[in-house]
Amino acid sequence: AFPQLRSLNLSANRLRELGPGLARAAPQLQALLLSGNRLRALPGGLLPPAAGGPFPLLSRLEAADNEVAELGADIAALPALKSLDVANNQLRELPAALADCPRLKEANFRGNQLKDKRLEKMVNGCQTKAILEYLRAGGRGKGKAESAREEARKKKREKQQKKDGGDGEQDELEEASKLLVKVLHVSENPLPLVVKASPGVKDVRPFIVCCVLKGVNLKPGNALKRFLSVQTKLHEDICEKRTAATVATHDLQLIKGPLIYDVRPPDELKITPLGRKEIKAKDLLRQLQLEAEEQRKQKKRQNVSGLHKYLQLLDGKDNYPCLVDAEGVVISFPPITNSEKTKIRKDTRDLFLEVTSDTSLQICKDVMDTLILKIAELNRFTLENKEGSGSDNESDALCGPVNLNPSQNVQPMNLPLVVEQVRVVDTDGNLKVLYPSKTDLTTVSSLLTVIR
Repeated sequence: AFPQLRSLNLSANRLRELGPGLARAAPQLQALLLSGNRLRALPGGLLPPAAGGPFPLLSRLEAADNEVAELGADIAALPALKSLDVANNQLRELPAALADCPRLKEANFRGNQLKDKRLEKMVNGCQTKAILEYLRAGGRGKGKAESAREEARKKKREKQQKKDGGDGEQDELEEASKLLVKVLHVSENPLPLVVKASPGVKDVRPFIVCCVLKGVNLKPGNALKRFLSVQTKLHEDICEKRTAATVATHDLQLIKGPLIYDVRPPDELKITPLGRKEIKAKDLLRQLQLEAEEQRKQKKRQNVSGLHKYLQLLDGKDNYPCLVDAEGVVISFPPITNSEKTKIRKDTRDLFLEVTSDTSLQICKDVMDTLILKIAELNRFTLENKEGSGSDNESDALCGPVNLNPSQNVQPMNLPLVVEQVRVVDTDGNLKVLYPSKTDLTTVSSLLTVIR
């Protein structure tokens, strides 16, 4: 049993079916990734035959690029489902029961040969809400019996909503308490930052997602220390000790764009790591491996600690990945370190955020979603606690001095952080990934209000 398991990635295997044992073994599951398998029915045997609220927290279900020919009506038995991806399958129909999923916000049905051609056009061009409304109305050619069933479903939904949210006041309170983030579209930005990815990264560390975050306040008391702590926790948890993905944060004012995501031989790549002097990548890696081995001996362990396992990700690589600015300076060497040149300080207001992975693009997006949420939470905490400014020395931040003049530098409590979209393009300028897109930040939407 996996009583604490929150996310399970089974993508790109040869699975033909999943049994109900998973629902019993992982009751806390929130994300289930099944893309690139050979599944023929969904949910299929995934849900236990006896009703009892299976997967009460499952909010994200991905099953694109399978052989799914049947999407069962029992999909509505997933009460927390917010995001469903069944693109590029063999579906001919979509069940009306999809409209009974109380929280479904994002659904991708593209690449299926649907019988209802009007519905097929809708899934290629309309928002999820419109598709669900169409299914709720029974599509075309439905008679009175279907209308009666729809009316019964509507009453059931209203009853459930009344049970969940009372008279709606609770929902309003929850919405008001959410953190605000405003997305600035590339077309609205006079000088958007662009990252060019060279072909060589495909064989080394192919996935990168970036964005700009403006309006961060790291001056008061412990704010910078908490900011650094957030990254450490992300690396340990969702990034799986940097083996799944790596986060790098930079002071935007110290970056010269455009940026190039490139690869270089270990003895040619030079970087000035955080807190160290300029060094070649191969020498830095050797130093870190020696330090990890020394720590292993001191603690009398058989193996190097999990914290240093990310060092093995570059073993045997002819080239190392790096992010280079317009002046030719390496500002990031994932998954190892980023540069002293773009180091975050107390007076930093605008950030350039970068997440890379050799696993998948989706893990990059999930980590970036979580990073933005955590920074927004940190910003609110800083504003609400009104700590004093402190000094640039991180040790001074431990004291958390009181702000003797709270009228200075006060920001409105509901002032949103601004996330600027950043495009990653290939060497010919073709778009590889844009973050945040319309479908990004949905994994944290229960805690974040995104203004697009």
